[in-house]
Amino acid sequence: MAEVLYVEPVIRFCAVISGDALIRRRAIETLESQWGEIFHHADPLPFEAGGYYAGSMGEHLRKELIGFRQPCDAAELADWKHWTNSLETQVAAAESGPARPLNLDPGYITQAKLVLATTKDRDHRVYLRDGMFGEITLTYTAKQWVHHRWTYPDYRTAAVAEFATTCRNHLRATLQGGEGFRRRE
Repeated sequence: MAEVLYVEPVIRFCAVISGDALIRRRAIETLESQWGEIFHHADPLPFEAGGYYAGSMGEHLRKELIGFRQPCDAAELADWKHWTNSLETQVAAAESGPARPLNLDPGYITQAKLVLATTKDRDHRVYLRDGMFGEITLTYTAKQWVHHRWTYPDYRTAAVAEFATTCRNHLRATLQGGEGFRRRE
C-alpha cells in the first residue's frame, strides 16, 4: 500500500483586476483583513486578455498580484475562490459603472508550481469540489518558471515569474526555518 506523505503548505496569492485603482485598493484591503498580512505586492500590470473582459469590465484594466505571508493548506483553494466570487458580487452591487468592476483570481505557489482556481472546466484542469477547478499555470523546472500551452498570456511575463519566485523563496525560507511545519523523516 502506498504511504501518504506529508503535504507541504503553500503560499496563497490573489490577482486583483480592475480598471479602477480605488476598487483594487479596497479589494486588497479586504483580502488582507480576511487572509492575513501581505508580504509581497507586485506593481500593477496591464491586463488585456484579448478584449475578453472589455464588455463586462471596461477598458484599461490593471492587475495587481499580492502574496500572503502565512503559508496555508492548498486543500482550501475551492473555498478561496467561492469567497472571492462573493466579494466580486458585493462590489458589483455597490458600484455603478461596468457590470463587473472587479475580478479576483486566487491561487497558490508551491516549490514546484503556480496553481489558479477557476470555475471553468477544460481538458487541463482538475475538479476540486463545489464547482471549482484547479489549473497548474506555471511549473518551476531547472530554476525557472515554465508556462504551458494553456497558460494565459498575462502569466507568461517576466513580472509574473519574478512575483512567483519571490513567493517561492518565502515559502522555502519558512519551510527551512521549521516554523511549525513537520519535516519529513
